[in-house]
Amino acid sequence: MNALAFDIETVPDIEGGNRLFGLEGLGDREKIQAMQVLRRQATGGRDFQRHHLHRIVAISVAFRHERLEDGIRVWSLGEPDSTEGELIQHFFDGLDRYTPTLVSWNGSGFDLPVLHYRSLFHGVVAPRYWEEGEGDREFRFNNYLNRFHKRHTDLMDVLSGYQGGAFGGLDEIATLAGLPGKMGMDGSQVAEAWLDGELTRIRDYCETDALNTYGVYLKWLVNTGALGPDELAAEQDRLYDYLIRSGRTHLEEFAQAWKDRHDG
Repeated sequence: MNALAFDIETVPDIEGGNRLFGLEGLGDREKIQAMQVLRRQATGGRDFQRHHLHRIVAISVAFRHERLEDGIRVWSLGEPDSTEGELIQHFFDGLDRYTPTLVSWNGSGFDLPVLHYRSLFHGVVAPRYWEEGEGDREFRFNNYLNRFHKRHTDLMDVLSGYQGGAFGGLDEIATLAGLPGKMGMDGSQVAEAWLDGELTRIRDYCETDALNTYGVYLKWLVNTGALGPDELAAEQDRLYDYLIRSGRTHLEEFAQAWKDRHDG
């Protein structure tokens, strides 16, 4: 298996806010509040920023590949002090090297459009991602860009039958599928945590979202016939053992919550 489940965490782009809305002279917290007010005025109440005004502060992945020591690895790209451009370049460098199946929850609707815009702003190079068959014929029929291809599998899209009215949230779907669901925080708390300098907490939370996504993906592979029940159990055991041995508290807590849910 060669699959990369990923998630991003973002905050309002205050530098972009300065350029577009003239917010100079305000502190970071006040700039975010001002951007939220402007967005609510534009939408009639919704303060979620447009995709190009999201600054990426974390990209986390659960990567399954036979060449890895344990076959699986979960981590956040770069370092806590990496620039946004460096984080994004790390992400696309991994696609260039391994060409994995990308797995997301609402990646088509949020994560990837944000990555597109921010890559443009930072001059990120990502030839494998943008390949559509000109250099590799195989990508004509299965590439990262086509919504209905599997090289990027957006589980929210697939499981809803591409019907917006049937979309579900990752927290609820993962919980109903026997996974822990959200742990530590939720997306609405990320900006405040970032303002408070809690980037490690954000990265840990992002990793648990990538884990929930990967766990749902494994169960979906049974639906498609790609994994049998025994193979699913082996993959889940592999993941659980990795998390328990990781020596990282939030991953161990995820594993324990997962086990408790099954034992209960």
